[in-house]
Amino acid sequence: MAPAEALEITVTAPIASFRNPLYQGMQVGLPCPPPSTVGGMLAATVGTWDKVPENTRFAMTFTAKGSGTDLESYHPASAKPAYRNATIKDRDFLTHITLTTWLTAELDMWEAAIRTPVWPLHLGRSQDLASARTRRVHLTEQRSGPQGHAVIPHTTPADPLTTDNGEQMRLPTSISFNRARTKWDIYRYASTGTDAAIDADYVTETGQALILLPPAHPVHAAAQG
Repeated sequence: MAPAEALEITVTAPIASFRNPLYQGMQVGLPCPPPSTVGGMLAATVGTWDKVPENTRFAMTFTAKGSGTDLESYHPASAKPAYRNATIKDRDFLTHITLTTWLTAELDMWEAAIRTPVWPLHLGRSQDLASARTRRVHLTEQRSGPQGHAVIPHTTPADPLTTDNGEQMRLPTSISFNRARTKWDIYRYASTGTDAAIDADYVTETGQALILLPPAHPVHAAAQG
């Protein structure tokens, strides 16, 4: 089988923070960005979701060299004035992060968008600016490889030879345009990496196993009814 051409996008940032939306009123951090966040970052590069093909999918790996906890002013939105007072809460953050995504379609469009993004590139909060570089790579289809730092769907068959198949997390895959609906899915991710072998959609030239995640376009959240 001939290798498939793909666009590899490497995003780096000194600081990033991904709040877990499952905890209302609390600032609990995630160890990796949800697919919806990565999808939003890609949409920002082309300026609007209207220019993103609805069934765009990507594979991703994520690493952080450090972590910490900051203090942040929290301004609750409430109809009752007594509950609107600003308070100070902990905010988890990650340092020296590297997000790598692989796209297998619309390569020319994404390559041009990353090189000259419409909106400033950031990952997570709007102040967490990031930089990115791209390169064309060749992926081998339907092979087995190490999970490493890949974010993968929970439905991926686990490696029976190890219990280190990553932390199970419920993450937002897509959020509707009006933010009224969220499509949630269950994923697995090992922040320290894992040698677990998985049957992958693709394997990189260095052996990293990749599995395409569900589409992050907002129409998929809105379609849930």
